[in-house]
Formats: sequence, C-alpha cells, structure tokens
Amino acid sequence: MIERVVATAGHVDHGKSTLVRALTGIETDRWEEERRRGLTIDLGFAWTRLPSGREVSFVDVPGHERFLGNMLAGLGPAPVVCFVVAADEGWQAQSDDHRDALAALGIETGVLVITRADLAEDGGRAALARARTELAGTGLAGAPAVTVSARTGQGIDELRSVLDDVLEHAPASSAAAPVRLWIDRAFSISGAGTVVTGTLATGTLHSGDQLTLLGAHGEAAGERGTRVTVRGLQSREESARELGPVCRAAVNLRGTDLEEIGRGDALVTPGAFEAVDHVDVRRTTGEALDEVPREVMVHAGTAAVPARVRDLGAQHARLALERPLPLRVGDRMLLRGSGEHAVLGGVQILDVDPPVLTRRGAGKRRTAELGSMDPHGDAAHETVRRAAIRADLLVRRGIAVPDPLPRGILRAGEWLVAEQAITAWAGTLREAVRAEHARDALSAGITRGAALDLLAQGGAAPTSAQASAPASTLPMPDASLLSLVLPAAGLAAEDGRIVDPERAAGLGAAETQVAALEERLRAHPFRAPEADDLAALRLGARELAAAEKQGRLLRLPDGVVLLPSAPALAMRELARLEQPFTASAARRALGTTRRVAIPLLEHLDARGWTRRVDGSSREVVR
Repeated sequence: MIERVVATAGHVDHGKSTLVRALTGIETDRWEEERRRGLTIDLGFAWTRLPSGREVSFVDVPGHERFLGNMLAGLGPAPVVCFVVAADEGWQAQSDDHRDALAALGIETGVLVITRADLAEDGGRAALARARTELAGTGLAGAPAVTVSARTGQGIDELRSVLDDVLEHAPASSAAAPVRLWIDRAFSISGAGTVVTGTLATGTLHSGDQLTLLGAHGEAAGERGTRVTVRGLQSREESARELGPVCRAAVNLRGTDLEEIGRGDALVTPGAFEAVDHVDVRRTTGEALDEVPREVMVHAGTAAVPARVRDLGAQHARLALERPLPLRVGDRMLLRGSGEHAVLGGVQILDVDPPVLTRRGAGKRRTAELGSMDPHGDAAHETVRRAAIRADLLVRRGIAVPDPLPRGILRAGEWLVAEQAITAWAGTLREAVRAEHARDALSAGITRGAALDLLAQGGAAPTSAQASAPASTLPMPDASLLSLVLPAAGLAAEDGRIVDPERAAGLGAAETQVAALEERLRAHPFRAPEADDLAALRLGARELAAAEKQGRLLRLPDGVVLLPSAPALAMRELARLEQPFTASAARRALGTTRRVAIPLLEHLDARGWTRRVDGSSREVVR
C-alpha cells in the first residue's frame, strides 16, 4: 500500500494539532514549551491508517506568524494539505498567509476542514462559506470540505473517508526518479549516529545507497556536497530496507556529523542535480516582481535562503541566492520579505543556468526571451541557445529530452547539437581552409588542432546580449562534434590536417620549376638533379613534397628525385641483364651514378620487383 504525506495549514490556535491527535492518537507537539504554551512552534509528525488500509503521515505546522519559516519548511515538500479554519473564529490573518503559501508553492490537492464545530452557533456554516471565498483563486478552490469537532468526535470518521478518497486520486509520484530529500530535522542517536528526516516526494531510498549531501552546514557542505551512505531507514518508527514515495523518511547516515547537517539541506542522488545560486523565474502568484524588495527570503523545499532580486519586468526576475540549492527548471518557490512575515508571492524557475547580463540592453532582451519560455523547459531552445549541450545535463536541470528530437536538433553521442550551429561552424572552418590555401598554395590544409582551437573560440561567448544570439557566435564545446562539421563544410581529415578534397591540385609559384624538372627527367630518366640544380630551380623540401603528393615526382633517400615512371623504366633495362646482376652492372645499364642507382635498387627491392641473391648481387623477380 502506498503511503501518503499530508501537511496541515491554517491560523494559529485553530486546532491543527488537536485535529491530528484526534486522527492519529499521537501528540505532535514535541517541545516542552509547545505543550506548556499550547502553541505549535516547530514541525510535528504523526501517522495513522485510513479505512482503506492506506498509511498516511501528517506534518503538523505552526500557525503563528512568528514561525512562518517553520511552517513553510513543513509545507514545501508536502504534496497534500489539510487546511484548517476554526468554526468559532472563522478566517483570520494567518489564514491569509497560509493560503498565499499554498498558492505560491502550487499545492492543488487537499481537504478543507472546519474545526471546533461544537463552539459555533451555526455549526461552522459561515466559516465554511468564507473559507470557500478566500480559497477560490487557489488550487484548493474545489477541495472537499468536512466540518468536525475533535472534542466530540463529530465528523472525524467522515474526514478519514474523505482523506482516503483525496489521497486515492492524488497525483502519483515516480519511484524511479532521482532522490531529492529536503531535510527538516537532524539529530543524533547514541549507537546509531546522525539521523535526518524529511518527506520523500520522489525516488526510492535503499539501505546502503550512496547519496550526496548538499547544504550550508559544515565546511564540507556546499556546491559539490558531501558523499554519504545510508546506514539505515525508518518510516513511522519502523525499520525498512527500502522506502518509496510519498513517505516520511528517517535516514541514518554514515559520512557526516550532526554539526555538518541541518534543516534546509538536501540528500540527492549523485549526479542527478546541480546546486545553483542564480535562477531566472516567472511570477505565479502575489506581487509584481518589479515591486518586491531587492532583498528577499527564498523558500524552496525546507530551505530558506536570502536572495537578491533583479527584476526583469513585472512577471520575471533573476534571483541571486546566498548559497547554492539543488533546483530544477519547473520548481516552485516562495518569496517573502527578509524582515517581514507576510508572503510576497510565488515564482516558478525557468532557467537554472541563465546568461550573464552585462551588456547594454541585455535586460530587455532577456525579459523578451523569458516571456516565451516554457516553464517546464524546452530542450530545443536550450540547445539552440548554447549551440550544443549534453543530453544528461538537460535532464539534470529538469528538462526532458524528447524522442524523436525536435526538427533542427541532432544527436552526436552524448551531445545535442543545433543544425544552425553546425552550419555556422562549417562556414567558419571552410573559410579558414580557403584562407590557408590562398596564403600558401603548397599548404596541406590546417591542422586538426588549429581547427578545434578556431571552433572552440567561436567568436563572442554566450553573454547577456546573446540570450537569443545566433549560433554562429557560439563556441563548439567538444572535439567530437568536428565529425558533424567536416561533411557539412565539404572538408575531410587527412594525416592530421583538415583539407578540401575538391580543391584543384596546384603548385602555385613552383609550377614552372617543377614542369622544367619533369621535362629534364623525361629526357634523361635516371640523371637525378644534384642539390645545386634543385636550388637553382628554387625547389625546396616543401615544393618537392607537394609535387610528390600530386604524383608529379618520386623522392628517394639521399635526396634523389626522379619521375614516378622511373622504377618501371629501370625494370625494363634490368630485365635485359644477365641474372643475377651487380649494382655496378645496373648502374651502367641505367647510365647513372651510384648515388642514384643504390636508392633506386633498394626502392625496387622494397616493392618486390627485385631481390637480393647474395651480398653483392640481385635478380629480377619473374
């Protein structure tokens, strides 16, 4: 049976804790001060079994405005709420705050409970009508309502049944999703060590799991986090080897001390989340973002973090968090004034890796871009914006990678690449190769390393002014993407260089000298030019190598240069000799010198056209 978690909400002293005690038999006020004052100060926890057999855990939150931060820590990770209004007092000031908090956090599943019905002359009808009006603009507008009295027991059984039905139809959570457990308590148990608790909203915990602790407590905490091991698990004070969503989880950890962990930290699946400190958001409820204070408190999960606000119009803003949090695109957060108790409003994250805004007009361009962004993320938009991005990074940021991919997006291994970026990089590389050949007709092209350096620079970096910048200005982020760029550019990789395979062969200024040497060798095939002859023709090593690559010349060891036809002509003469023959006989038959004959004979040996018979003679291979 799937467990569910329900948080309470409502004005102080409207009977939230009393209601939970009536439903579960468990006292949620854990502190002596809470019991002495009859006032919930911190989060309380209880559980019970509903008529269907379904297990349900309650997070009882404080209602007093002084403890709004504690209330938000309990409400933030909870998917279902029990909103309480006392029949004898009706809607009150903190009812407003709790309603605004629910709306800001996007909670849309719950039950409206009118308590203390025995103390109201009308049985709570007026309080119910007012509550309906106040909740009309929230996700609880159509929530079922139950009128109860914890003292007399009126409506408690009905509430159990209604809760059962609500939880039956509540949105399902993924057990296969990565774990992100926002911590609401941390304590130490003798013999066991550090224990943390929280509401497990998605994912599955197993005993022995390796997790990453992200938070603000202790020197090791921070953006990279601390690797910890799950030593043991409990839910509802019962040990378990595995816990799935949605449940209250107590996690015994190895690898961290109590001083290094606290409320607002998070346990996450390693590599599944980024800890980010700058996010671009869209207003969902509350005040216009160009009217909120520049310094606010941001509530996400159980964390409360100071942040600076840069408004990007009434509907959008950039939040610079005081410390990194494991956030994703689509997450809902609540804003309140840093020195105030009231809720300012809610926002939804659009971007966890926003571009810097430093250039003139960057803010206006960013505002326009944010206005068209999907609050659940757009893989195509993110790819085009960066030219290329790893698919696993998109998923880590909360953006699904569709299958098939959108038009204009290609996959290259682990990378998603915008076609327009490939076209831009191809144009850049093609121009570089052409410029190289124009500069030096003998050049074999640019080196692969030079090509990668050129594309890695890519012009200007993706800064503020490039929130919608063309991909031609963006760098190529990984060398593996060159395999997509080369065919798009009509280029090829040969011997570590990038070349144009369709470029007409030519020797530029050396063409006349090579042609003169060819004519000379056609007349006397085995009279290789001396070094002085080559110098007079202005034919150096680069020119000779280029001519050889084009099949115009043959270079042998010791500086011997012949025509490519020379080996075949030599074989015709050597075949006429008495076999076997000596090097001296070959030299006389070819009418050349020993400087030419020896390298030429060794070349013929290497090709298998001749072979040595003994130390001083050879024969033609028939």
